[in-house]
Amino acid sequence: MRALGFEPKKEEIKKMIADVDREGRGVIEFSDFSELMTLKMAERDPREEILKAFRLFDDDNTGKISLKNLKRVARELGETMTEEELQEMIDEADRDGDGEISEEEFIRIMKKTNLF
Repeated sequence: MRALGFEPKKEEIKKMIADVDREGRGVIEFSDFSELMTLKMAERDPREEILKAFRLFDDDNTGKISLKNLKRVARELGETMTEEELQEMIDEADRDGDGEISEEEFIRIMKKTNLF
C-alpha cells in the first residue's frame, strides 16, 4: 500500500482486511487486495495527487519549479539530460513566461500529457 502512496494506520489495515475477509481468517486473497486497492485508488483526488508530485519538485518551497529544481530531480532519478533539454521542458510548460513552472502550469502539463 505504501508503494501506491498510501500511509494507512494498523487499525485502518485491520478494518480493510475485515471488510473483505469472507472467511474471517485475518488474511485476504490477492484478488481481494487488488479489488480493495482499485477502489482506494478511485477515491483519490487527481488534482491533489498532481500537487503532491509538484511539491516533490519544489523542494525549496517557492511555489515554482525552477531549472535548479528540475536538475536536482533529473539527477536523483539518474537521468542524463542536458541543461538545454531541461530548459526546453520548462519552456514547454511555462505559460506566463517567468522561466519557472507554477502549480497551475504543472497541473496543465500533467493533464495534457495524460500522466494523471
